[in-house]
Amino acid sequence: MAFIRLAVAYLVLTGVLGTAMIWNPAWTGYVRVAHFHAGLMGFFLSFVMGVAYWLLPRPGGRRYPVRERIALWAFHVGLFLRLAGDPWWRMGGGDPARSVMLLGSVGLLVGMTIFAVSIAQRARSADALIRLRETVTEQT
Repeated sequence: MAFIRLAVAYLVLTGVLGTAMIWNPAWTGYVRVAHFHAGLMGFFLSFVMGVAYWLLPRPGGRRYPVRERIALWAFHVGLFLRLAGDPWWRMGGGDPARSVMLLGSVGLLVGMTIFAVSIAQRARSADALIRLRETVTEQT
């Protein structure tokens, strides 16, 4: 649910950045990419990730809360750094700003990769899930 709550926060941020660009068109060159990332990555992808974690069945009924928490933190800390670093870089922040963006991009990649691995393990046929559940039940 944290992915979905954060997605809603990014939806509002996307609206704020969009309004700021209309309010003062001179800011467009600085915040346009951050606006795009807040909407696409922050709202849309975070929402999709949250719904996927919530709705897709867990193989054998197993939960991996630590893995999900790491994906959440890596993704959202990475996105925060990316959103902070991009306007800074566009305002002339140079290499320090670029380093912040790179660190943020790595965080995003780590979060998305952990999510992809987790969801790939869940994306199984109903028969495979039933067999896995039966195997887990027999072992306990």
